[in-house]
Amino acid sequence: MENAVKSNLYSAVQPTNNLTIGNYIGAIKNWVDLQDKYNCFYAVANMHAITVRQNPAELRQRTLSLVSLLLACGIDADKCTLYVQSHVPAHAQLCWVLNTFTYVGEMERMTQFKDKSRKHADNINMGLMDYPVLMAADILLFQPEVVPIGKDQTQHLEIARDIAMRFNNAYSPTFTVPNGVYMKTGAKICDLSDPSKKMSKSAENVNGSIFLSDGKDEILRKFRRAVTDSDAEVRYDPENKPGVSNLLTIYSVFAGKTVEEAEKQFAGVGYGEFKLAVGEAVADKLIPLQAEQAKISADKTYLEGVLKSGAERAERTANKTLSKVYRKIGF
Repeated sequence: MENAVKSNLYSAVQPTNNLTIGNYIGAIKNWVDLQDKYNCFYAVANMHAITVRQNPAELRQRTLSLVSLLLACGIDADKCTLYVQSHVPAHAQLCWVLNTFTYVGEMERMTQFKDKSRKHADNINMGLMDYPVLMAADILLFQPEVVPIGKDQTQHLEIARDIAMRFNNAYSPTFTVPNGVYMKTGAKICDLSDPSKKMSKSAENVNGSIFLSDGKDEILRKFRRAVTDSDAEVRYDPENKPGVSNLLTIYSVFAGKTVEEAEKQFAGVGYGEFKLAVGEAVADKLIPLQAEQAKISADKTYLEGVLKSGAERAERTANKTLSKVYRKIGF
């Protein structure tokens, strides 16, 4: 009964490459906090992953590994619906219907399509172009009022909203038009080697990214090499001191302090000592998390139960929406 009075929320993450602390701070940590406030649907988006060629065995392993990681981070399968996207056929079924409410020009203008087309010029497939429509189907199936997003996902949510309103106007209200919620703290974690860029799980220079699977020595080594500046003052000033500001943001999240408290703590402290402290704070969080993930991964029966239950719960909600859509269009 408690979930019935909560607004629905939807979010998803792909099981590709290793997740970084940017993914943890910008998405996973917020997911944990949000599951007490909303009726949350969290998906491992393996259908999106195959727009780029994947090794099948690795994709399966990464999918299970990501589920284990989410559980280790504090996602509670009893509080929310955690599932794998391909386990719910309604995603693909609704996507086909929504394709007929989406214009080619809209898809060609999508920033992600342009970027991925440049990176994967040998495989510019229709799935790559149709990615935003599948994402719209992902969201709209669960009638969420809220979708947590980063700044780089604004365009995708706007397309989902446009498609929803287009369908509603054609057939009468069917979809909830979702609103994006931007996470404030640590919404953008930057590359340690180039703080002008967002930290990425697919960056060419791995030294700029802290992966959730990195060991302590690797974490400390990367932070010691993090770019700062010649000013030698630990001060939060994103415009003039992007590297130091990025490290302060990271430290504040992992140490459980505000940026202002972190600034005071490191007043008069040299960059070397400061960077080591940031690395230690991150390692203190990640090493126990990795141990918990390994423990969960080893319990295959538990994992299978979580995924089976999650898929069943997701299907119940998704199929209600799909059935309504099918009736409206004459299926």
